[in-house]
Formats: sequence, C-alpha cells, structure tokens
Amino acid sequence: MPNVPFCTCVDHECSCNPVNHDKGCTPCMAKCLSESEVPVCLFRKIEPDMDRKQDYSFQGYARFVKDRIGI
Repeated sequence: MPNVPFCTCVDHECSCNPVNHDKGCTPCMAKCLSESEVPVCLFRKIEPDMDRKQDYSFQGYARFVKDRIGI
C-alpha cells in the first residue's frame, strides 16, 4: 500500500480499500460519500481498535465522537 501508508481500514476484502488498487483513497471516499457515510479511517483515528460493527452514517459518527471524547 505505498500510496496510502496511513490507511487504517482492515477490510481488505473491500474493493475500495487502497490495498486492492492504485487509486489511493478516492474509491473509498466516493463510496462513503455516495452512501452518506464517514470512512472508517476517521473512526479509527479516535479508537484504533474499534469494533467493526458501527453506524457509519454522519449521525453515527457524531455519536461515536461524542461517546469517545465526551463532548
């Protein structure tokens, strides 16, 4: 994964994961935005070992952040 060394996504089965192509984050971001979701890398920045069963919606991310950093 030389183009995206900071990628924290562990779902290597996903065709959008940078380990599966040479287009960097673009496919993942495009997929997430088209589904009104936040990419997993932003979740993992807060909690690197998070449970993969998350609500990846914008609202779910807001709750995740609020629960983790106490705002």
